[in-house]
Amino acid sequence: MQTETGKNGTKIKKQLGFAQTLTIVIGIVIGSGVFFKPSIVFKSAGAPGLGILAWVVGGIITMAAGLTVAELGAAIPKTGGLFAYLKELYGEKCSFLLGWVQTVIYYPGTLAALAIVFVTQATFFIPMSDFNQKILAVFIAAMLTGANIISTEFGGKIQFVSTIAKMLPIFIIIIFGLIKGTVHEFTPVVGSVSTATGFGAAILGTLWAYDGWVSVGNVAGEIDNPAKNLPKSIVGGLSIVMIAYIGINLAVINVLPMESVIASKKAASDVAVVLFGTGGAAFIAAGIMISIFGAMNAYILTGARVPLAMAQDGAVPFRSFFRKLSKSGTPINALIFQFVLSIAYIFTGSFDMLTNLVVFVLWIFFVLAVAGVFILRKKHQHLERPYKVPLYPLTPIIGIVGGVYILISTVFTDTKNALCGIIVTLIGVPVYMYISKKQKQL
Repeated sequence: MQTETGKNGTKIKKQLGFAQTLTIVIGIVIGSGVFFKPSIVFKSAGAPGLGILAWVVGGIITMAAGLTVAELGAAIPKTGGLFAYLKELYGEKCSFLLGWVQTVIYYPGTLAALAIVFVTQATFFIPMSDFNQKILAVFIAAMLTGANIISTEFGGKIQFVSTIAKMLPIFIIIIFGLIKGTVHEFTPVVGSVSTATGFGAAILGTLWAYDGWVSVGNVAGEIDNPAKNLPKSIVGGLSIVMIAYIGINLAVINVLPMESVIASKKAASDVAVVLFGTGGAAFIAAGIMISIFGAMNAYILTGARVPLAMAQDGAVPFRSFFRKLSKSGTPINALIFQFVLSIAYIFTGSFDMLTNLVVFVLWIFFVLAVAGVFILRKKHQHLERPYKVPLYPLTPIIGIVGGVYILISTVFTDTKNALCGIIVTLIGVPVYMYISKKQKQL
């Protein structure tokens, strides 16, 4: 894969160390889900112990996938992450369809959704009209995009600081919730309304909260010693996330009765009020804003690298435009394009629908990536592998089974969005055919 622009010869710079890469994983996974998912998970599980178990099982599935994809990242440490892995293992068409969905919908749509949630939290401190909220959302997205245009190192520093800041309120709630909580409602493990379907839905909810970690591979070309630091950051980051998620849910169920958790749309905020008084609501609102701010930065930082990787491979229209790098080595045009699309989603309000459509499709590609380790070991033995997934083949099998479970559950519980997601992805087929035809004519 090329790493230079066609005109000025600027190269992508390796500006991200292990600390920045680790915080990208943590920052992109921990957004708003940790604060809002407990009620959904415990409601679906039907029992406190079963709800906690759902977070554990979801973490194990995610960790299995992360341990496996880390081997791909170590063997194929290229900008574009999952896009690069799929191209190496399954060919150009498969990787293009992933890149198509991520570039046009997933990353800019998720950025828009996070921006809206951020300003919604800001209304706790400053009341704003809907229009002013959207203006502020655009401003925040523009500010973070500008920071990442300045340099990848600058964006990485923002990620490091915001991730440390977001972890403080989470661990304060965990510590005080476990020490001061009086409910102790960790049992029963199974309730009278618990069902296999309900437990499955609970696991599904946790897996959405664990999502996003794979995006760190998008910046592999800018990571110092990616063959070692990429797998270390994935494994280390997911370990910290899993501890935080299980810890905060234990704290929630230790402070509030399960009925209150289920009835609340912001269980973590309610816990903060119980623990710290009325000032607790302001404390957690600020914590949520910091958390979402860090997630926005991580999506901006990683998302723009997908069209850059596609352009470097000639797999996207206007490839010279998307290949352009700033003097500091950042994909300036790809960042601007991502920002412009996010503005459209912010003002149309269609981003939620669009991201819901592609979640199903993205998990198809995730399962392919996890299964790809078998292809990697069989057909690509020449690639250097400084890291190998432990407990092979059990670990990737757990990741595959978990991913297939998500796909089957989505087909049965959200058939419309699953089908629409496939249609959106297949729209990319004629685009791919057009690009391939143009390349053959060159």
